[in-house]
Amino acid sequence: MPSLNSCDGARLLALDAIADGGFAEAEGVVDGEAESLVLHRDGGEVRAWLNICPHAGRRLDWAPGQFLASKDGHLVCAAHGASFRTDDGVCVAGPCKGEALRAVSVQVREGQVVLG
Repeated sequence: MPSLNSCDGARLLALDAIADGGFAEAEGVVDGEAESLVLHRDGGEVRAWLNICPHAGRRLDWAPGQFLASKDGHLVCAAHGASFRTDDGVCVAGPCKGEALRAVSVQVREGQVVLG
């Protein structure tokens, strides 16, 4: 899945601020616009997506920075219950099954999650 253009190297947050297997929200500049991002940590790796459900264009979190996870560890949209895999952002259940979250390229550098 292609990533969106972003402001490469911009710091989002410390890796340790995300529990292993957990989610966090950060603000980043993507395509020149300030965007809310969902970050998911898997050990020393982090994946990121725009915090927008493809079903209705609403934020995924139920409160700012507070995300729901299924028993399988999928990210769950608080508005309509769509479930997204954390390895590729594809919806596996709910009203947008088969669609995907829009990926944003991030890296972990010196303990910091950065865009790019």
